[in-house]
Amino acid sequence: MSKEDDSLESLDSEFDHFLVDMKPYVLRRPHKSERQRCALWIKKLCDPVASGSGLRGRKNRNVYARLLLQMLRRGVLEGPFAHKPEAGTLKTLPTYMSIYFDEPLGARGLGPTTLPDWVSGELAYEDEMWSSLAKDSSSLLNAQRYDIYYQYRNSHCKCCYSSLSSQIEMRTKVLEAKHQEEKLKLQQRHDADVQKILERKNGEIEELKSLHRTKQKEADEVVRALQKKVQSLLRESQVIRQSKEEQIAELKKMADQSADSLKNDWEKKLHAAVTQMEQEKFELQKKHTDNIQELLEDTTQRLAKMEAEYRAQLQATEQTVRELETRVKQLSVEVENGNLLRQKVTQEKAELEIHIAAISAELQEANRRNTSLQRENSVQREQHEEALQKLEVKHDADISHFHQEHALSAVKASEVIEDLERLVSQLKLQLKDSEHRRQKQIRVSKHHAWVYASRLYNTGSTTFALLSACYRLLDPMEREEQLSRLRDSQRQQMLQAESALDSFKKQLEISSEKAYADLKQQIVELKLQYEQERSHLFQQHNAEKDSLVQDHQREIGSLQQQTRAAMLQHQAQTQEWRKRDAQSISELEAQVQSLREEVLAAHSQRKQQLAELGVLREEERQQAAREQEAALDRLRTEMERARLDLEKIHAAERDLAQEKANSRLKQLEKEYSQKLAKSAQAMTELQTALCSVKEESKQRQQAQQRQLEETQAHWDEERRQLSRDAERASKALQERVEALQRQLHAAEKLLLSRDLEFQEQITRIRQQYEMKIKGLMPVELRQELEDTITSLKSQARNTHTLKHITAMWMHTSAHRLHSLLSPQNSKSCKSLQQAETYVL
Repeated sequence: MSKEDDSLESLDSEFDHFLVDMKPYVLRRPHKSERQRCALWIKKLCDPVASGSGLRGRKNRNVYARLLLQMLRRGVLEGPFAHKPEAGTLKTLPTYMSIYFDEPLGARGLGPTTLPDWVSGELAYEDEMWSSLAKDSSSLLNAQRYDIYYQYRNSHCKCCYSSLSSQIEMRTKVLEAKHQEEKLKLQQRHDADVQKILERKNGEIEELKSLHRTKQKEADEVVRALQKKVQSLLRESQVIRQSKEEQIAELKKMADQSADSLKNDWEKKLHAAVTQMEQEKFELQKKHTDNIQELLEDTTQRLAKMEAEYRAQLQATEQTVRELETRVKQLSVEVENGNLLRQKVTQEKAELEIHIAAISAELQEANRRNTSLQRENSVQREQHEEALQKLEVKHDADISHFHQEHALSAVKASEVIEDLERLVSQLKLQLKDSEHRRQKQIRVSKHHAWVYASRLYNTGSTTFALLSACYRLLDPMEREEQLSRLRDSQRQQMLQAESALDSFKKQLEISSEKAYADLKQQIVELKLQYEQERSHLFQQHNAEKDSLVQDHQREIGSLQQQTRAAMLQHQAQTQEWRKRDAQSISELEAQVQSLREEVLAAHSQRKQQLAELGVLREEERQQAAREQEAALDRLRTEMERARLDLEKIHAAERDLAQEKANSRLKQLEKEYSQKLAKSAQAMTELQTALCSVKEESKQRQQAQQRQLEETQAHWDEERRQLSRDAERASKALQERVEALQRQLHAAEKLLLSRDLEFQEQITRIRQQYEMKIKGLMPVELRQELEDTITSLKSQARNTHTLKHITAMWMHTSAHRLHSLLSPQNSKSCKSLQQAETYVL
């Protein structure tokens, strides 16, 4: 009892320490709802009814308090403290919460040291509320607990003013808390991943179970059908046995009846026929010889008839066997054709899916490029507008300066005007020539672009993205040419306007405004045409894709219906054949073996076809990559040519402008040097942009190659899986066929054993009656009968004739016994005659 009391007191003191350490962290929470939630949890932990009064309940209460303290130190309330406490007793914590306890609790008193002054005053005010709450909630805590609490608080306050070691420990514990938090998150993620994997594996197991159940059901159905066949064969054998037993019983009854009637007749005629015995004996001998001849003729006729019937039956069975063989071959060919069609449909479907994925990726890339080009166009437009505004400001300043100079140089105005008119005429001619050359270059580039676009469109939908990229590249080139032309015209106008009159200035301004309006109108028209063409191509592509998908689904549906109808017809025919030709199963086993070999050959052929298809697919992929690389190279060369041409034109125009500007205005050299620096920077930026575009194209090519390799690996894995499934199915079918063969052999053995039993019974009955006849027959008659048997045996060569001759012998011996034996032995002669008919 003393040990238990000590442990309870130690647990209570530990709980008090936890409560003291919680207080600053709870008051430091920014939200009121979190502080209230913490207060509710502390109240529940202090309640002895909820936590329990025993040792286990107090341990659980201390675990909750320690976990709450750790979470308050980290500043995050998780797990059970994310919501308000539930009614009732405290539940045990899960095992993964033990990660929070890896952080040591040695520095409980370090929390209050980090509090600011305004918070310490508030803590002093709320200290009384906290103590009252603890008194109300924990009514069972004794006076020793409060003494320990105040002693610990005093020691805690002394420790708060420790040196730098306490700060270092606090930082290390913060890092440990962060580490523990990350460890908990990683464990939670691991648990979630493990749960996902388990769910996926369970789903796969369920699928395998369903497949196994279906296969088991099919095997059970096959076994039931074979059992039904075996039962039908057993019933037929029982029916035959019963019919034979009924015939034997009828023969016995007839023999008994004939024996009684003959006995009565012989008793009446015996007294009157004693004297005529010798004469009747002679007559009976003559009759006996005549009857033997008649019997021989009858037996020969019967043997000929039986041989003819047997031959006809053999021919009919051979014909049915041939028909069955031809039908089996036709069905095997049809099944192979259906499998080939199914493989072709699956391959076409996979190719269409890959094609659609490639087209969608290319469309997304084209859209992204379009947006980037539009952004660049807008930026260039803004820069152009800013440059125009600056030029206009400079132009106004120069004109004002020229007005001042014009008042001083009025004498030289006429000569300058004449020079300017000549220069204007020359500039107009140069402008016309440059415009004509530019239009010719634009037409040639457009013609090349349209020819290339038509070739790419004929190759397929995969090159549509390249065509759109070509158009997008041509459009900004045209815009740059127009902008450069506009800049040149404005520069020329500025040079002409330096010494021109006010009227010439107005005309130049009007012409520049018209050119700018025409440029804007052309840009708008080009944008509209591009949007219309893009929307039309998207609609066309979507319509073609929908029609292809619908046609493919229709073909799949029709093929499925055809296969179902063929399977149903095949099942009906196989059932009819099984009913009709149950006796020819043993002969068809050789055909089953040959069909099995053909199936194995078909499997090998299918594997070879799959290998060939893989080689063809690899060749097609390589060819597509080569075509794409060639197209990209052609685009790069064209871009480089256009860039070089533009650079040459720009350099020539820049040289002309510099010469004119140097001859007339040396003051503008600094400004033109700045502009040249800007243009050089723009060129470097364009070069960097081209390099980035090239790198992006290389990355895209690598990504496409990786995707192709992944898809190839995926298809290889599916192909291996299909081959494994086919081998398993063939093994299962072989096992079923072997089981069916064993059952058939067992049924045949049963039938043979029953036939042997019937034959043994017949031989036993015949031997019994032969023994009886030997005991009753006189010596002379026995000698005669043996002579006839030897002569008949010498004539008969096969087993069938021997049976008929023995039956004839028994028939004749029965007639002879009727005439010679006494009426007491007539019953045995009748039974012998019945046995002879049964043998026949």
